[in-house]
Amino acid sequence: VVRMASEDIGNADPRALQIALNAWDVQTRLGSPEGELAIAQAVAYMAAAPKSNAVYKAFNAIRRQIAEQPSHEVPLHLRNAPTKLMKQQGYGEEYRYAHDYPDAYAAGENYLPEALQDAHWYEPVPRGLEIKIADKLKYLKGLDQASQWRRYRRKP
Repeated sequence: VVRMASEDIGNADPRALQIALNAWDVQTRLGSPEGELAIAQAVAYMAAAPKSNAVYKAFNAIRRQIAEQPSHEVPLHLRNAPTKLMKQQGYGEEYRYAHDYPDAYAAGENYLPEALQDAHWYEPVPRGLEIKIADKLKYLKGLDQASQWRRYRRKP
């Protein structure tokens, strides 16, 4: 039931995962037959919940990419600089703290290595909460496109 909540329902209804975990907890605490009702309740909820495997697909795509491509260095702007030498080497330079910007979003920023700057894995489906997630991602993309600031400038 927990796997179904993550793999088949996902972000279309994230409450399904908590409901599954709660049902498992009730079954563990009460045992049979009393705990079985919680499992049945979770199954009924999940049967009616909107479905999405978008996170599952994105996770598998990322795993494939990791297996097929070499690893990349952590970008310098994301590296901690606890020493003077690290600061001199550019660690943490131009780090943009998202909470210092409107909507707690540093428009134009990129947290991936430069070689992966255009990588995109997660595609929300038009069901359940993923409709709102897609709207939010579209809004953030618009902020990125309107921003004068870009972490990585496109190469011609």
